[in-house]
Amino acid sequence: MNADNTDNTDSVATLEKLRRLPAERRRVLFTGGTVVTMDPGLGIIDNGDVLIEGDTITAVGRGLAAGDALVVDATGMLLTPGFVDTHRHAWEAQLRRVMPDVDDLGGYVTTTLAGYATVYRPEDMYVGTRLAALTAIDSGITTMLDFSHNSRTREHSDAAVEALLDTGIRGVHASMGPHFGAWDRQWPGDLARIRDRYFSSDEQLLTLRVAALATDEIAGPALAYGPELARTAAELGVGVSVDAVFGQPSSEAVMRWAGQGILGPDVTLIHSTGLTPEAWKAMGDTGTTVALAPTSDAQIGLETAIPAVDEALSVGIRPGLSIDVEVALASDMFTQMRTLHAIQRMRAANAAYGTGQRPSRITTHDVLDFATLQGARTNGLARVTGSLTPGKKADLLAVRAEDLNNMPLNDPIGTLVLGCDARNISAVLINGEPRKWNGEVLDVDLTALRGEVHASREYVLNAAA
Repeated sequence: MNADNTDNTDSVATLEKLRRLPAERRRVLFTGGTVVTMDPGLGIIDNGDVLIEGDTITAVGRGLAAGDALVVDATGMLLTPGFVDTHRHAWEAQLRRVMPDVDDLGGYVTTTLAGYATVYRPEDMYVGTRLAALTAIDSGITTMLDFSHNSRTREHSDAAVEALLDTGIRGVHASMGPHFGAWDRQWPGDLARIRDRYFSSDEQLLTLRVAALATDEIAGPALAYGPELARTAAELGVGVSVDAVFGQPSSEAVMRWAGQGILGPDVTLIHSTGLTPEAWKAMGDTGTTVALAPTSDAQIGLETAIPAVDEALSVGIRPGLSIDVEVALASDMFTQMRTLHAIQRMRAANAAYGTGQRPSRITTHDVLDFATLQGARTNGLARVTGSLTPGKKADLLAVRAEDLNNMPLNDPIGTLVLGCDARNISAVLINGEPRKWNGEVLDVDLTALRGEVHASREYVLNAAA
C-alpha cells in the first residue's frame, strides 16, 4: 500500500481526514478487505465492505455505495470485530511478569494480593489500569472487563474507572474489595455512588458489574458471592462476575446458588476448573456464563490445570476468554486462543488414541468466536459488540493479512488465530473512534507513560519489601 497517495490504515493523512470529520456525522467506508464478521448469518465476505456512521456499523457487504463517506482501502486486510477480554486484574500491570514461574495459586495470592496490593495508592491503581487498557488496545482487545479487586478506598475505585475512561476502551469495571490489608470497607456500599457518578447512561463506553469470589476460603465471607451480593447487583441493575471458581468447594457453592435462584445469564463464573458434573449441569440449565483463562489455568495450575472448555460445551455454554494476571501471564488474546486451541485438541487426540474413535476437536472458528461474540455475551454486551453486525457499535480491527508472517492469505480465521499478533494490527476502532492507526496506539505520550509506570513499580516494590 502507498500511504502517501491512498486512503488506508497505514496513512497518517487518512487519519487526519477521519479526525477532522465531526464524530457524530462521520461516515467511513472500509472497502476491499476480507471481512470476518463473526455474525453467524453473515460469515466471511471476501472483497467486502464495512460502512460506519458515527459510532455504529450500518452496513456490511460487497459494493456498498460510498456516498459522502471517507473511503478507506482495506485491500490486503482482514476486517474483524475487536477481541473481548472477560476478566483481567488490570491494576497489576506495572508488575508484569514479576513472577513468571509462579508455582501455584498460593504463591500468587501471598506475593501479590497479600503483599503488593496492600501498598497500592490510588495513583498506582490508575497507572496499572491505564497501562493494561492501552496494551489491550494495542493487541486488538476493544472491550476489557477489569476485575478491580483492590478497591481500598473510594479514591482507588475512582482511579480505576478514570483510567478506563482516559484510554477510550470499551471497559467493564467489576468492583470488589481487597483480599488482605487495611481498607475502608466502603465496598459494596460505595457501588451506588460509583454507578451514579460514572455509569448513569446506557449509551456510553463503560459499564459496571459487581465482582466477587466463589467461596470464603481465601478472604473470608464478605467477598463471597451469595444472596446479599446478588441482591446488591439486582438493585443496581448490573451483572456479577465471580472469580476463583474451582474445585469441590466451588461446586458446592454453584449448587447452593442454583437452589437460591441466583445463577443466570447475568452471572459469569471465572475459571470453572475442576467442577463436578452436577455443578456444570446447574450452570447450563440456568444459562450462566463462563469466562475461561486458558494460560492462567494451565500455567499457574488451578485445580486440574485444564481449561474447562469441553465441560462448558457439553452443557451448551460457549465461554468467553480472558487474560487474568499479567504478573505471571501474557497480555494478549492471540495467546489465549492458541493456548486453548492446542490444549483442547491435545486432550481430544489423547483421549481417542488407540481407541479407533474420532477425536472431538474444537476449531479455530470456535476459539475466535469465544474471543469475540461469546466474550461480548459473557460481559453482558452481546447487543453492543462482538461481531461486525449492522446496528452494533463500530469496534473493529484492520489486520494486515499480507505481512511477512501472514501471507499468502489462505484461511482468514486460521490466519487470525494461528498467524497474527499485535504487530499485524494496523488499526483499531472503538465506538467508531480510531485508537490505533498505522500500527501505533494513538494519543499516548510513551515517554511520559514509561516514567509513570516505572515510578509506580518502584514505589510498590519498595513499599511492599
